[in-house]
Amino acid sequence: LNPRKKKSPRPVAVPVVPLSLRKRKNRVLAVALVVRNKARYQTKGVSSDGRSAFLHIRNSISMDIQTCLNKLGYVGVLNFATVDKDGAPQVRNISAIHYEGTDIYFLTARGKSFCRQLIDNGQVQILGYTRYKETIRVSGKAVQVPKAEQVKWRDLIYEEQPYLENVYPGETKNIDTMFVIKDYTIEYFCLSTRPITREYFTVGNAVVKPKGYQITDACIGCGTCQKVCPQNAIDAGEPFIIRQNNCLQCGNCFEHCPVEAIIRR
Repeated sequence: LNPRKKKSPRPVAVPVVPLSLRKRKNRVLAVALVVRNKARYQTKGVSSDGRSAFLHIRNSISMDIQTCLNKLGYVGVLNFATVDKDGAPQVRNISAIHYEGTDIYFLTARGKSFCRQLIDNGQVQILGYTRYKETIRVSGKAVQVPKAEQVKWRDLIYEEQPYLENVYPGETKNIDTMFVIKDYTIEYFCLSTRPITREYFTVGNAVVKPKGYQITDACIGCGTCQKVCPQNAIDAGEPFIIRQNNCLQCGNCFEHCPVEAIIRR
C-alpha cells in the first residue's frame, strides 16, 4: 500500500496529523488509527517512513442531526456568539454543555455579560470545528430553564464536567443559571470531501433561511458558470442548476455570468 510504488498520480488525498511512530513495523498501527474515521475516509496507505497516513477522500458523506450533535460533544469546547446592546458581536468558549436528545443545555453565571445578552434577546450561534475539516454551526434561541429545573440540569453538568467544582466550589455554584436551546438550525460543512459537503437541518420550530446562489430562467446555457465553479457543483439544464449541497457559496459563478442570470438567495 505504498503510494510511491504507483506510476499514476496518487488520488486526491490528505495527510493525517503526523503519527509518532519510530519504526516501520508500526505502520500497521498508523492504518488502525486512521481507520477509526472510516465512515468518512478510505485508507490508501502509509508513507515509507511510517510517520504519516494518507487517506483517499470519499466523494460524499451522509449526515444527520444526532451525528452533528455527537460531533459537537466530541469537540467539547465550542464557540458561542451573541450580540451586545450596541450590536457588536461577542464570542466566548463554552464547555459546560449537556445534550439531552436534541435539546442543548448550558450554563453561565448570572452576572456575566453573556447571561444578560441571552436574557435580552436569546439569539445565539454555536460553532464547532473537528479534526476532519468539518464545521458544525448551530443557530437558535436560548431560553432560561424553568426555576424548578435549574438545579437538576446544573448538577448534571457539574457531574459531567468535574473541573467546574474548582471554578465555583460549594455554594458559589448557585450563581450559575441554566439555558436551553430547543429550536435551532444546524449547518454542516465538510471540506474533506470532493466536492465539499453542505447540509442543513432544523430542530423544533426553527426554519432554514436559503443561502448561496440560484440560477434563474434568464440563463442562456453558455456554461460559463460550470467552468468557473471550483467544486464542479453546477449541472447543465434549462436553466443550469447549482447543487446546493456541494456549493461553496463563493460567488464565482455570480461574478462571471455574462447575462446576470444568477442571484443571491
